[in-house]
Amino acid sequence: MAEILNSAVQHGVIAVLIQLALWPLFGVWSAGAIAVALLLGREIAQHEYKGDGPKAESWDYGLLQHWNLDSCLDVALPLLCCMCLATTVWALRRYRART
Repeated sequence: MAEILNSAVQHGVIAVLIQLALWPLFGVWSAGAIAVALLLGREIAQHEYKGDGPKAESWDYGLLQHWNLDSCLDVALPLLCCMCLATTVWALRRYRART
């Protein structure tokens, strides 16, 4: 279980770093969406290769097959981390606008 959480935390840190790097170009919300989309695409590609590869399987194979707790956490925790950062920035900007 510790290995699963370690992997998910690593993915979360990577997603936040991507979000921070892309923030000046796209804004905090879009940068977070891009980061999560990259990690989701990576997971889908890994699932395709667990089958016979992307050319041998149907288009939805990686999206629907081989998902387990580790795979779900590798996408869910980065999503949560990026949403927390974006929500915090939004709330701080809203608070500063009121004062």
